[in-house]
Amino acid sequence: MNALSRAAIALLLSALLLGSTGARASGEQADPWEGFNRRVFAFNEFLDRNLLKPVAKGYQRITPEFVSNGVSNVFSNLGEVPSFVNHVLQGRLTEAGQDGGRFAVNTTLGLVGLFDVASRMGIEQKNTDLGITLGRWGLRSGPYLVLPLLGPSTVRDGVGRGGDHFLAPLNYVEDDTLRWSLRGLDLVDTRADLLSVEELITGDRYVFMRNLYIKRRAFLLNGGEPPPAEFEDEFDDDLGDEFDGEEL
Repeated sequence: MNALSRAAIALLLSALLLGSTGARASGEQADPWEGFNRRVFAFNEFLDRNLLKPVAKGYQRITPEFVSNGVSNVFSNLGEVPSFVNHVLQGRLTEAGQDGGRFAVNTTLGLVGLFDVASRMGIEQKNTDLGITLGRWGLRSGPYLVLPLLGPSTVRDGVGRGGDHFLAPLNYVEDDTLRWSLRGLDLVDTRADLLSVEELITGDRYVFMRNLYIKRRAFLLNGGEPPPAEFEDEFDDDLGDEFDGEEL
């Protein structure tokens, strides 16, 4: 996760804090599978608290900032590949061109992505994925779903994750040890990046993270712009009325 992604998440967290994030923690439910989701969420939190977070803290403590920034940039650069494919599938060729341009510039001038030269050249990053592609094709989100180990999702985004798996360049690294080592490094580096913003989470962590996920997906579904009513209406219909404009 690069600095831009971290800033976007921090901004969304702040917006939720200022926008009545707590909402209804009980009573009327915003997701029909909340009982199951909360159990999976608790399992994921246990693993994070006792395994991933301590490792991320150690990684952050011993890794110089310029090194961790380089690691984040490399994985962010690899993410341009599935983003490019999905922007093409969405018919958003301008954004696909940006993805391709960023990948070409950062892979060459940025030394395999260690340096984000493209951003300095004004080539903006526009992340997307297959879940967003399916949404733009008209497939509804379905109920909110917390996946074991993977975290917040929806039915549609869960399907999208499976498709994106085959677009990720890391999956084509032939050496098993190297491939899993790189995946582990990506996971730990991303978790370390989030250490500085998680302190903004307040109240019911499950509700907070659910709201954050839904708002961020609506944001991405609208091409990185504040979503108009029709985008949020989709989530309102599938997830309940917790995410109406009066509460967020």
